[in-house]
Amino acid sequence: MPLRTEKNWRHGAVLQDSENTRFALWAPDVDQVSVELQDGQSLAMLAQDEGWFVIEARCPAGTQYRYKIDGDMEVPDPASRAQASDVHSPSIVVDPLSYEWQNSQWRGRPWHEAVIYEVHVGVLGGYAGVETHLERLAGLGVTAIELMPIAQFPGTRNWGYDGVLPYAPQSSYGTPEELKHLIDAAHGFGLMVILDVVYNHFGPDGNYLGVYAKGFFREDVHTPWGNSIDFRRREVRDYFIDNALMWLQEYRFDGLRMDAVHAINDSSFLTEFAATVHQRIPKPRHVWLNLENEFNQASLLEQGFDAQWNDDGHNTLHVLLTGETDAYYSDFAHEATEKLARLLSQGFVYQGESTRHGHARGESSGHLPPSAFVLFLQNHDQIGNRAFGERLSQISHGPALKAATALLLLSPMIPLMFMGDEWAASEPFLFFTDHHGELADAVREGRRGEFADFAAFADEEKREHIPDPNEAATFEACKPAFDAVYLETDMGADHHSWLELYRQLLEIRHREIMPRLQGAQALGCDVLSEGAVSARWRMGDGAQLRIDLNLSEHAVTAPEWHPSSVLFETLPHAAELSRRGTLNPYTAIVSLIAIDVLERQDEQ
Repeated sequence: MPLRTEKNWRHGAVLQDSENTRFALWAPDVDQVSVELQDGQSLAMLAQDEGWFVIEARCPAGTQYRYKIDGDMEVPDPASRAQASDVHSPSIVVDPLSYEWQNSQWRGRPWHEAVIYEVHVGVLGGYAGVETHLERLAGLGVTAIELMPIAQFPGTRNWGYDGVLPYAPQSSYGTPEELKHLIDAAHGFGLMVILDVVYNHFGPDGNYLGVYAKGFFREDVHTPWGNSIDFRRREVRDYFIDNALMWLQEYRFDGLRMDAVHAINDSSFLTEFAATVHQRIPKPRHVWLNLENEFNQASLLEQGFDAQWNDDGHNTLHVLLTGETDAYYSDFAHEATEKLARLLSQGFVYQGESTRHGHARGESSGHLPPSAFVLFLQNHDQIGNRAFGERLSQISHGPALKAATALLLLSPMIPLMFMGDEWAASEPFLFFTDHHGELADAVREGRRGEFADFAAFADEEKREHIPDPNEAATFEACKPAFDAVYLETDMGADHHSWLELYRQLLEIRHREIMPRLQGAQALGCDVLSEGAVSARWRMGDGAQLRIDLNLSEHAVTAPEWHPSSVLFETLPHAAELSRRGTLNPYTAIVSLIAIDVLERQDEQ
C-alpha cells in the first residue's frame, strides 16, 4: 500500500512506497549529480529545469546514500532525514510513517495554557533521557517542553545553533523513532512539545550548499554568521517551509520557536511561512509559532505568529535583580523601574527608541495581548552567554529572586523557565561545542573575545580562564544534578523550598490565571519607587489581577487596594501590610478582584 507522505516536497529523499524513493537535489552550479548507494550502486540523476537533479530508484527505508557532485566530491543530502553518524557521514532513507503513535488523537493545547520548560536534549541524556523527566514536569505544572535545536550538527555536543542538516534529528541524541517516542510520551502526559529551529544561518562545518548551489546565499547581505540566506528564491523558501511542516506533521511537534528572525532579510518569507503552516495544519489542531526577534516587530505578532520571546523583560529584570549594567544590559540600566512598568503594561520596552548603538529598535506593542509575550528570568542564552554560566540563584539576592519568580509565573504573559530553574540548580550552563583543529581554535578565541566589553574580563589574561567550549569537561559540567533536591543537607533543603515555591505558583496559575487569560488586557503599571511597581490587568472574565512587586531592599508605599482574594504573597502578612499602605522589601503580592465584586463596587 502506498505511503501517505508529502509527495510535493521537492528537497531530499522522499519514500514513495515501501520499496521506492524519489531523490531530488537542487544543484544549479554543477553539470552532473549521482546517488551513491551503500551497496556500491551509482545512479545518475536526471537534470531538470532550474537546476534540479531527480531520480526515482528502488531503494527502501534504511538505505544509506550520498550525492556525488560532478563525479568528484561526495556530500550528504542537505535535506537528509537522518545521518549514519555526524554531518559528514552518509544520509539514510527514512520511512516517516513507520512509528506507531500511541496518542494519535492528540490535538495540542490552547496557547493560553502554555507554561514552557526549555531543555537541552544532550545535557539530559538524549531523547530517551528527556523522556524520564516528563512525568515530573507535568506534575509540577509545566504544560510544554521546548527543545533547543536538534538539527544535525558536527560532533556529538553542541548548543544546536551550529546545525547544518535541518531535516535530520541529531544522531548522538538517538534515532528519529526515539524522538517520536519522546513526543508521543509527552502528549500522553498532556505536555506540548515545541522545537527551536534555526532558519537564519547554517553552522560552519559540514554545509556544502555553497559548492553546488551558490544561489542559496546572498553575497551582498551579511549576518554575524556569514552571507545571508537568499529567501527571495522559491527553492530556498520551500526548503525551510517544508522542513517546518516535516517537524509539525511527521514528528507531531506542537509548535516552533524560530531563532533570531531579525537575521532573515526578507520579512515576506516570515508571513508566507506562518500562513502556509496554518493553512496546511488547520484547526482543531493547535500549532504555535514563536519568534526570537531583536527588532521587536510587533506587527509580526498579528500576522500568524503567536508570541515573541521578550528579551526586554529579561534584561530589565536582570538589571534590577543583579545590578549588572555591562554590554547589552546598559540599554536597560537607566530608569530600569520605569522600563519594568512599561514592559508589564505594553509588552516591549523598546518600541522605536534608540539603543546604545544609536539604532531605533522596535514597534508599538501596547495593543497586543499579554500572551503575545514569552517572559523569562533565564534561558539558554542568558545563562550560557555568561563567561562561567552562572544562574540567577548564584548572582542575585534570594528573596528578590523569589518575588520576581512570582511575577514570572503569575503574570498574564506566557512564562518560560530553563531546566533546573525550578529548584535553583547550581550547575552552570556553559557554551559548548565539539569542533576540532583551526575551527576549534577560532571558536575558543572568539568566545573569549566576546567578553572584552565586560569590565570583569577587560584583562586578556582573565579571559584565558573562560572555559574552552570544545573541552568535554565543559559539556559535562552543565548536567543538572536533579537528585540534589533530595539531599538531607541545608543545600538540599534550599533546593526543595524552591521546588515547592514553583509548585505552589504553578498550581495558582492553573487555577486562577489560565481560565481567565484569553482576552486579558493590561490596565497600566505604576512606579512606586526604585525597584517597585504595581501592575494591573483586566482578565478575560472581567476580573482584575494586580501584582505589587518590590525588588528593592526598602519598604515602599503601596496604593490602596481591596482585593476579594489574595492569590499569593511572598511573606506572611505582606498583603495585610499592603492594605495599610506598606509594601515590604523583596515582596510580591498577587491579588484579584472578582467580577461580581467589581460589579457591586460599580453599583455603590
